[in-house]
Amino acid sequence: MSVVIADDQEMVRTGFQLILEGQGDISVLGQAADGVEAVELVQRLKPDVCLMDIRMPNIDGLQATRQIRSRPELSGTRIVVVTTYDLDEYVYGALRAGANGFVLKNSGARLLAEAIRTAVDGESLVSPSITVRLLEQLNHWNVPGGGVAADELSMQERKIVVRVARGWTNSEIAADMFLSVSTIKSHLARIQDKLMMRNRVEIAAWAWEHGIVR
Repeated sequence: MSVVIADDQEMVRTGFQLILEGQGDISVLGQAADGVEAVELVQRLKPDVCLMDIRMPNIDGLQATRQIRSRPELSGTRIVVVTTYDLDEYVYGALRAGANGFVLKNSGARLLAEAIRTAVDGESLVSPSITVRLLEQLNHWNVPGGGVAADELSMQERKIVVRVARGWTNSEIAADMFLSVSTIKSHLARIQDKLMMRNRVEIAAWAWEHGIVR
């Protein structure tokens, strides 16, 4: 898996590179010190994943994420936001901009590598401490698709939604339901279309808010 690291602090970039290249299955293609450089590097190198800081000069990580997501030729690059700041507006802003994950810098090497692998698999990972807080604050959000009735989902789709809301991966859901991972991904794509949502985190939020899972 190939990665570009975007962060305005050289020590952070160097530390991340040492951590990731020690994983064995991850290679770092380049580093960017600001949002403009991050977009240019992703455009040129087309990595599997871009680790994106939020607070950077020129353009910040959220703007850079939106620019990358707006370019069809870069659709193969996943974006994982890695930041010191877990402010709600940053978390939700990153996910709405098209990020595939949100991890705090103090989460540790294991979670950082897991976030990259999860993004490459087409899933989303958000630091557990953030997920819990976001679910507690759902009433303060305007969750997209909130008006969709739960009965518009099939029984199979409802079962998948429950498992997504509980934090299960596609592989875990497939094993539990005796289905293939590709079948689960197809179901999730239909669920996202029905609920008009962009990622698993929004599906989980919708499920908790509407009592699909408690």
